[in-house]
Amino acid sequence: MQDFKYYAPTEIVFGKDAENKCGEYAKKYGSRAMLVYGKESVIKSGLLKRVETSLKEAGVEYCLFGGARPNPTVSHAEEGVKKAVEFGADIIIGVGGGSAIDTAKAIAHGAANPDADIWDIWTRKFPLSRSLPIGAVLTMPAAGSEMSDSAVLTNETIGKKAGINTDFNRCRFAVINPSLGATLPRYQLAAGVTDIMMHTMDRYFIPDISAEITDEIAEGLLRTVIKNGLIVLDDQNNYDAMCEIFWASSLSHNNLTECGRGKDFSVHKLGHALSARYGVTHGASLAAVWGAWAKELYEDCLPRFSRYARKVWGVTAKDDKAAAEIGIQATMEYFKKIGMPTYFKKIGMPTSLSELGIEPTEEEIHALAMDATMNDTAKLTRIRPIGAHEAERIYRAAK
Repeated sequence: MQDFKYYAPTEIVFGKDAENKCGEYAKKYGSRAMLVYGKESVIKSGLLKRVETSLKEAGVEYCLFGGARPNPTVSHAEEGVKKAVEFGADIIIGVGGGSAIDTAKAIAHGAANPDADIWDIWTRKFPLSRSLPIGAVLTMPAAGSEMSDSAVLTNETIGKKAGINTDFNRCRFAVINPSLGATLPRYQLAAGVTDIMMHTMDRYFIPDISAEITDEIAEGLLRTVIKNGLIVLDDQNNYDAMCEIFWASSLSHNNLTECGRGKDFSVHKLGHALSARYGVTHGASLAAVWGAWAKELYEDCLPRFSRYARKVWGVTAKDDKAAAEIGIQATMEYFKKIGMPTYFKKIGMPTSLSELGIEPTEEEIHALAMDATMNDTAKLTRIRPIGAHEAERIYRAAK
């Protein structure tokens, strides 16, 4: 087992009507809050109004900043920074899914450092040494941003997507009411289930390290998501199953499943390049490339892939290679199964670029590979170093 530091300071408020406690927890950290949210769904559902009422009852003044979008952008976060500074916000609260929460994180960093360019913070040209407190009211199980130390932004000017990991990204509190999942679009819920699985799998396929208890946690989480993902996609009013998915979202990305093993976010980097260039849903981009990534690398990591097949999918094949191949196929079939068929007509969650609606040229494949590997300066995966050439091969195989 590798040495590790585990830090998960977020206070979780979990259960029905939990959003009504937002003001109580926000008051611990500030008196002037900015509520960051996406489109009109949180308004139409009444959620935003309930959060506002909670803040008023706690004596917390607030301002509103809407418009957070999937694959949140630098320019929108910059607008939020200006408003937060003008209002004198001392706490930023994301109300929504990962996009709203990541936008809130960016605004918190920018408002605490108003002379810094947000993209310079994201590319580490500006060393982050302070930020405002961040809270979250979660509406969608997916990104895990409510408990993670990471946040992702897209610089639409240059077509690049990047993440930053820092303890300043840790939410002070997160309010989680799984009942809110009942009104999510089914396709977004399926993409969220995919993202939850990927957050765990991007920490799982690392060879030659013994971390038995971490493996058991990861495998249990994956089995739980696989089982309950099917249940909630069939019946979004199944509260108990939705609870499992929401809690798995938080646990999958709060670093618990990397303790003693570390992480390898190569699939996420491949997916980020796709969503930055084509604006596709994050979870769908991951499903589209995972199979090609796995087939490129599984023979170099047979013990991990065969264990995954047996422990997560119940594969009984004795031969490791055969077991690994069955496990990869089972994963891809699950992604197809959980997607919303009417979205992609005859298929579910995409397992190829063409199913994602993308037919990249060779020139575009090269550009994607360069984006994913930072112009061939970063090697992906801890299984076997992958540069731009190998990334091109994965994208090509994913077509």
